Amino acid sequence: MHKRVANILPVLLLYLMPLGVVEAGAGQADSPETTGTLQGKVTLKTKGTPIHNAAVIIIELGRTAETDNNGSYEFQQVPPGNYDVVTSLPGLSSEMQTVEIAAGATVTLDFQLSVVALSYEITVTTSGRQQSTFESFQTVNTLDSFDLAEKMTTSIGEMLENQPGVAKRSFGPGAARPVIRGFDGDRVLVLQDGIRTGSLASQSGDHGEPIDALSLERLEVVKGPATLLYGSNAVGGVVNAISRHQQIHEHPHEGVRGYVSGVGGSTNGHAGGSAGFEYGVGKWLVWGGGGGQRTGDYGTPAGEVENSKTRISNTSLGVGWYGHKAFTSVGYKLEDGRYGVPFAAEFEAGEGEGEVGEAEKELIDLDFRRQNLRFTGGFRNLNSFFDEFRLSLDLTDWNHKELEGSEVSTVFDNRQFVYRGMFEQKKRAVLSGRFGFWGLLRDYDVAGEEALSPPVDQKNFALFGLEELDFERVKLQFGGRLEHTNYEPVELVERSFTGFSGAAGVRVPLWKSGAFVANFTYSYRAPALEELYNNGPHLGILAFEIGNPSLERELSNGIDLSLRHSGSRLRAEASFFYYDIDDFVFLAPTGEIKDGLIAAEYMQADSRYVGTEIDLDIGLHPNLWLKLGLDAVDAQLTDSGTSLPRIPPVRGRVGFLVQHKNVSLKPEVIVAAAQEDLFPTETRTAGYTVINLIASYTLPQQHYVHQFSFNVFNIGDRLYRNHVSFIKDLAPEIGRGVRFTYTVRFF
Repeated sequence: MHKRVANILPVLLLYLMPLGVVEAGAGQADSPETTGTLQGKVTLKTKGTPIHNAAVIIIELGRTAETDNNGSYEFQQVPPGNYDVVTSLPGLSSEMQTVEIAAGATVTLDFQLSVVALSYEITVTTSGRQQSTFESFQTVNTLDSFDLAEKMTTSIGEMLENQPGVAKRSFGPGAARPVIRGFDGDRVLVLQDGIRTGSLASQSGDHGEPIDALSLERLEVVKGPATLLYGSNAVGGVVNAISRHQQIHEHPHEGVRGYVSGVGGSTNGHAGGSAGFEYGVGKWLVWGGGGGQRTGDYGTPAGEVENSKTRISNTSLGVGWYGHKAFTSVGYKLEDGRYGVPFAAEFEAGEGEGEVGEAEKELIDLDFRRQNLRFTGGFRNLNSFFDEFRLSLDLTDWNHKELEGSEVSTVFDNRQFVYRGMFEQKKRAVLSGRFGFWGLLRDYDVAGEEALSPPVDQKNFALFGLEELDFERVKLQFGGRLEHTNYEPVELVERSFTGFSGAAGVRVPLWKSGAFVANFTYSYRAPALEELYNNGPHLGILAFEIGNPSLERELSNGIDLSLRHSGSRLRAEASFFYYDIDDFVFLAPTGEIKDGLIAAEYMQADSRYVGTEIDLDIGLHPNLWLKLGLDAVDAQLTDSGTSLPRIPPVRGRVGFLVQHKNVSLKPEVIVAAAQEDLFPTETRTAGYTVINLIASYTLPQQHYVHQFSFNVFNIGDRLYRNHVSFIKDLAPEIGRGVRFTYTVRFF
């Protein structure tokens, strides 16, 4: 691994050397006569006091400023034009205004923020810079720090499970992972601050992602062409867990800012805490944080689920320098945890037709540790063609042990080095965009009872680009990714894949606050490591898994249509998607029983996915909103009409948002239909109705925001099961309980 890192560094230096020359002799800045200035003040609506460190964003330019102690902000050298300007602060509303800036003019634009639960959503994942989700070509769902505090759990799978088009795959709470539009595993890419986590959660249903939701600033789910910026395998979508404030803004600030959070809940003995800080002096910024969560075995209306406990903790430190023309930072993160795998011991003790046997073995836990070291650097205002170049170098060491009682049965090691460089173009006439390169070097090794595959070395390299044409009334987006993947297993056949993925989209405004967006994607996906080389009993998917080293590439053609409206009394988005996938890789049961499990082989056949997502917020009164949602997906093998396994059922949501001063109430009813479209080895899952209530109180001050949240879940104590869970027939979902969260953010 270290030799490979050493070999790649000279190549990266070739990219950096010419940039150093450009930075020193960059072109002249725009003159005051040809540009304008935007300035203003951000205050609390109720008190009129200035708000410190509120973010102000010029959406079209991707430029961000923060308010000073007087609540003031300023943008200089703004090209003439019409712009949407958004200001936000965690725990308070976001406000957007439109402004026209003329050459040589100074325009004043003031904002007043209040406690409002509905805000303008911003995404950074779609383009690498902040952008309104309404303006995005992609379908994007975001949870900011306010939303995360209200829905706090120990895994991102549980945090996101009721977002439009997102379900929860699980083998117990510790292994919960997002399923997007019915896609799971390698087809859903989970990132932390824009880089793959390096975990093994995509390879197995009993592995989880090592991300503590208490430490996050934002969670984003992205579907559509922007996934080409991160990987050609992300057919379903990308989940980006953003843990650092400076990962979004990347500029210095004077003084201290940070947060302290605590959580406690019933039905599973939930408890946790987290704290983080940033301290800025001049152009320097130092940050750190840490915390953790734990739960015991969770309760259901049918009783307690044994060995469903979880524990996760994290520590992070970093330092960055942010100049006008260049920036650099380095950070270290340590994450570790342990969680139980319910019923795993019984499956190992089972005999015959895959039945669950008596619990003859010790309880099985997974104990993991992830170390991550990341360097980020780059240059701004390079010349008249490029606005920015950013380089990230990320080294991850992942290790987890499968424990039978106190004995170690299997040890997994996964070490990866990721490098990613991206150029941001300056807008020239109607054209803007970004392009770059990406690579991955991976050493995967496993030893012990569940050593399903031999050691494998993996190498990836990709070139990518995403461009936009803005004709005012119509916007076009097109992009591509050329990616090479190479697997070198010990004593098995080496495989290499090289393919192109592309996308094209159009965005057409239909009325003042409405737009129609259409996207077409063509995706080339190389088979995943587990699909090629796994061979043995695998409790994580409840099968004796048989890989196929002869698998071919997978080709997907997808259409995504979206109709959006974002007004003061109505916010709506309705999406329709269709994916036609040639040589779709899936796990097919053979009917044989091996080691007490159903034998299943990885095979290929054509398939199709079709579905819809609807999200609708209606303002019945300034203080009362009706919130409606619906998502559905149907997936099957094209030739036989056989339904694919573990596809989420049709699901609807009806809720209200009641806002009175600093208090908000959010009652909701979630209704899921019975899943009748089944894979041959699946069992039917009954429909269900679950009632939840979230209450929040927010107290804003000039330098603090206090947030108190109270979540009552499954109020009716309904016994229900998650069709996407591997152990749904044995483990119902959690019963009635309460969860309390307190967060204070200081700035």
